Amino acid sequence: MPNSERNDAISEPRDASSERYDAIVIGGGHNGLVNAAYLAKAGLNTLVLERRHVVGGAAVTEELVPGYKFTTFSYAISLMRPDIVQDLQLVEHGMMVMPLINTFQPGLDGEYLLLGVDADANYHEIARHSIEDAEAARDLDHLIARLARALKPWMDRIPPNSLSSEPAELAAMAEVRDYVAGLDPEVRGLMEKFATCSAAEILDEYFECDLVKALYASSGIIGSRVGPRSKESGLVWLFHKMGDYDGVPGEWGFHKGGTGGFTQVLARAVEGFGGTIRTNAGVERVLYEDGAAVGVLLQDGITLEANLVVSALDPRQTFTRLVDPDDLPQDLVQHIAEYKFQGSAAKVNFALSGLPQFPGLEGREDIYMGCTNLGPSIAYLEEAFADCEAGRFSRRPFLDCCVQSTLDPDMSPPGKHIMSCFVMYAPYHLADGDWEAQRENLGDTVQATVEEFFPGFSDLVLHREIVTPLDIEKLLGLSEGNIFAGELFESQLFLNRPAPGWNQYRTPIAGYYQCGSGTHPGGCISGAPGKLAAQQILGDRAV
Repeated sequence: MPNSERNDAISEPRDASSERYDAIVIGGGHNGLVNAAYLAKAGLNTLVLERRHVVGGAAVTEELVPGYKFTTFSYAISLMRPDIVQDLQLVEHGMMVMPLINTFQPGLDGEYLLLGVDADANYHEIARHSIEDAEAARDLDHLIARLARALKPWMDRIPPNSLSSEPAELAAMAEVRDYVAGLDPEVRGLMEKFATCSAAEILDEYFECDLVKALYASSGIIGSRVGPRSKESGLVWLFHKMGDYDGVPGEWGFHKGGTGGFTQVLARAVEGFGGTIRTNAGVERVLYEDGAAVGVLLQDGITLEANLVVSALDPRQTFTRLVDPDDLPQDLVQHIAEYKFQGSAAKVNFALSGLPQFPGLEGREDIYMGCTNLGPSIAYLEEAFADCEAGRFSRRPFLDCCVQSTLDPDMSPPGKHIMSCFVMYAPYHLADGDWEAQRENLGDTVQATVEEFFPGFSDLVLHREIVTPLDIEKLLGLSEGNIFAGELFESQLFLNRPAPGWNQYRTPIAGYYQCGSGTHPGGCISGAPGKLAAQQILGDRAV
């Protein structure tokens, strides 16, 4: 059992025949925990059920090698809503987010970009490659920040129901249209570009340097089955710019103790408001009678009663596994059947005897105090994506790397380090073979790719953990290993997440709600789906 995680949140069950709660939340990922904390804070006797031995979902920290603590799946925080931090008193429960100080983009020719928190220093760093690009970066960053500020209010609101004829919903739809029409033309123009153009098309308008383009383009492909020239990459890029760290748009942070440290904070918040968490408690199905939820059946055969059940699982699990799809409207079932998961990412985590060395920057620990992007050009990223489209993992993958131990020394023994590598691309469906047969080949490819940029890297490797898309599905229940619980495409966002008419956290079964990343506003560690679902639930109960 990993030392870095709290498993003492398990409550011993009362007499199984008398167990009844006001609310049951299925899934102890960060959205489920946020939802449960809000419900418990409102006075509901709330129970969280988590299938694994530890809460956190994809946001866990595990000590797989003595002394080395790995962020097994997700690894950074950006989109967490500030109001959630305040409402749930997360700082009092131990929340501690550290800024990712630098972004390092190495090339294969000895060149690199090293960007940090100083805007003037960043200008001069880009100007080493192109003065025109340095000017363009200032302009584009400022415009993206303006667009993010304009769209943020809609990340924190329950979206309207586009299929409803209710006056309130029609008014809400009109409000959306009026809001967009009233945006500054320059901001609205950029929004339209993100919605209709690929990341590469936008970047070609602004930049000439490959390294600069690749740095920006990485936000448009991370976690999604798109290449930088795929139309959908523009919107994926914009989504990742909707967060901030300490008020700085688009910046990311790293939680003390990894993302698992953060979800343990959420667990303490749930318990602090009077909620209960039970691990090793997988749910077989939701129970309902006469179209209304009455409880859940656990995989061990125990029945728990509640007239409010909330699924923090993805849409496929929520609508086709936990309940009988024959009891749902067929247009909803059809939409969920067509909903795109298509996981395309993997993780390889390394325990290292020392820091990797980049030629010319030997001994510079500061370059790793943030994210390191291994993918030096649009052409490189497109080649990696082409492998994915052919049904194989990328032979030269894009890697988003983070040496968390430079920011949090407690993540590894003194003088040692851990390195998290988020791998693009690794398709869930392989054209040849299976993931068990390809697991070590993937690890070898990732290690060789890091070695290509950092000579001598392999000599530092003490241990590695390989997490395939199939592992993500099996361990976390995320369909096809999609880390966002569904692609971040226009057809699956806002009015359509997870389906038109069912984008307001309700389901066709009374008392059964959804709060996972497959609902608005989407994936990443934001907590917004959990909070907005709680808002909807409590509003419905007040009617």
